[in-house]
Amino acid sequence: MENLKGKKALVTGGSRGLGQATALALAAEGVDIAITGRNEDSLKATVKEITALGVKASYTIFDVTDKSSVNDALSKLIAAFGPFDILINNAGTAAFGSILDMEADAWEDIIQTNLLGPYYVAKAILPSMVAQGKGGDVINISSTAGLRGSANTSAYSASKAGLIALSESMMQEMRKKDIRVCTLTPSTIATDMTLKVLKITDGNPEKVLQPEDFAQLIVDVLKFNKRAMLTSAAIFSTNP
Repeated sequence: MENLKGKKALVTGGSRGLGQATALALAAEGVDIAITGRNEDSLKATVKEITALGVKASYTIFDVTDKSSVNDALSKLIAAFGPFDILINNAGTAAFGSILDMEADAWEDIIQTNLLGPYYVAKAILPSMVAQGKGGDVINISSTAGLRGSANTSAYSASKAGLIALSESMMQEMRKKDIRVCTLTPSTIATDMTLKVLKITDGNPEKVLQPEDFAQLIVDVLKFNKRAMLTSAAIFSTNP
């Protein structure tokens, strides 16, 4: 098992849900954390929780679908915070409906957020990760929906399937530079977004996976011996 203390991690969508739980779990391991999002109040509140765990924390604001904003914000963040050892591509969105019913703009927004967003962020982060010569980790959060499409999930499934393919291509390129790329594919996690979109009532969120539990899995993956996994295309982790 690897010691994560002293590493630096960037978590997109880090002010709520799984991203926030992951940022806090990594901070508890001694990892300095930077988080991204669009709500400054939420970002500030989460940074306060992170620093209370005794590590450095920062935040930056951008929309992952805006390439210029991503590049500008992350360039400034890297200059101030230093190169990252870990990237958690977590920011995402979801909406469901049939191909006939869902508007094209909504369909495209899901692809832009869930597929182009991780690509933009990785492309901005990887050069400095490579340049520091210490290796690193990229974890892309996909979904079981990306393993197989079903009715009313065409946009979401397509975006997450694309992310799996992107991750595998990225892995084959980055492993030569000692950077591991993994894909995690959870089923439903009890976040505000999923509970609302899937119309799970307030009385039943315990029936789905909790963010803190999956965040611990992310930590465990990062602590697992890197050398043993550099030849693996991806990690697929599902829950009932």
